[in-house]
This record gives sequence, C-alpha cells and structure tokens, in this order.
Amino acid sequence: MQHDDPFRFTPGVLGYPIVFVLVIWLVFWFEIRFGYSFNNYGIYPRDITGLRGILFAPFIHGSLKHLFNNSIPLLVLSMSLFYFYRPISWRILGYGLLLTGLLTWFLGRPAFHIGASGLIYCLAAFLFFKGVFSRHYRLVALSLIVVFLYGGMLWYVTPVDPEISWEGHLSGLLSGLLFALLYRKNIARPPVYVWEEESYKEEDDPFMKHFDEDGNFIENPDWKPEEDHTSDSDNPSSL
Repeated sequence: MQHDDPFRFTPGVLGYPIVFVLVIWLVFWFEIRFGYSFNNYGIYPRDITGLRGILFAPFIHGSLKHLFNNSIPLLVLSMSLFYFYRPISWRILGYGLLLTGLLTWFLGRPAFHIGASGLIYCLAAFLFFKGVFSRHYRLVALSLIVVFLYGGMLWYVTPVDPEISWEGHLSGLLSGLLFALLYRKNIARPPVYVWEEESYKEEDDPFMKHFDEDGNFIENPDWKPEEDHTSDSDNPSSL
C-alpha cells in the first residue's frame, strides 16, 4: 500500500483534551473552595468588557451539573478532533473558540453567557459536516457516531429553556459548519493499494504468483522439476 495512514494515535490525542477538561474542573474547584464566582468574566453581549468572556467563558460553569454535562462531550469530541483531524485540530479549536464567542457576543441576550457548550456545538458540527463532505468511509462513520451520541443537542439551539444559552449553542453550530466548509478540501485520502495503480501488473505480483490459472494455490511458485541427466553409459541395463 502506497499511503501513510493519516489516522495515528499520539499522546496528544488523549493528553490535550484531558488537560483542557482538568483546567475547567480546577477553575470550578477554585470557585467552590474560596467562595469566589467568575461568572462576571463570561460573555456579555454588545458590551466591550463582555468581550473578555470570549476567552474565559469556556472555563467557567455555574454548577456541578453544568460542568459534568459539558466535560464528557468536550473530552470525546476533542479527542476525535485530534485523532481524525490532527493537522488542523489546533486551528479548529482556536478559531472555533473565538468565532463562537464573537457570534454569541453579537447574538446573545443581555446576560452573562458561560460554559464550554458553545465550543462543544462547534466541534460536533465540524466533525459531522466535515465527515459528510469528505466522503471518506472512516470520517463518514465518525459523522454517524456524532449524530448517534449527540444528535439530541440540536434541540437546544432554540430557546427551549431560558436558563440555557441557546445563542451560544447556535453560534457554535454555525461556526462548526463554517469551518467544515472552509476546510472541506483538507481531507484524508483513502488508502491507495498497489493493485489499484495503473502500473500494476498481476504477473509481477509475488502474491498472485502463488495461484495458477485455475485459482489453485501453489506453495512454491519458483520450483521447477529437476531434469534427468542420466546417460546410457550410466544405466546398468545398457551393459
């Protein structure tokens, strides 16, 4: 096979997502331990000070339930991103965080928007649409897994609960779709095998030499019967 597998497991596939989630938990622990609230560092729409929340909001959560509900999807989706889209993973994370936060700042209600759910929606949308656009069997399979696990999240891009930042969810969804479109050509190519190349010749293939014209297996295709070199002078019956 003349192809380097683009899907390789590296320490960063697990390491980076775990560190990200641990930092989020550490921030929440600090709030509980010292009785401090970072909610005012969230995104406050159409307010200059509220722009700082674009960077800080994903690390701030209002309750343990909120934190737990975001931790597992963030871990799973970011691990998928680093494994299947390693060359562009940091760009998707960085630009996704900035664009999702900026759209929330433009679209959101006048309240502090906190939590990593916007980034989660961005990752889920990117993984789904990117896999569909790529038509690579592994990436399409990933898209189906994302739909199976997190398809229900689509319901929360609408104002079904006043305590949920549906604007952040919608912003993440739009950001993920946009990046899937922008990077639709940056896809892993399916493996190209030797027999799929134009220069391939079946008679030169070492494996195919083990089969005859009828498809019977030949254990040693290079073996030839030895010729009989016995002369009449060596034959006792000729004496």
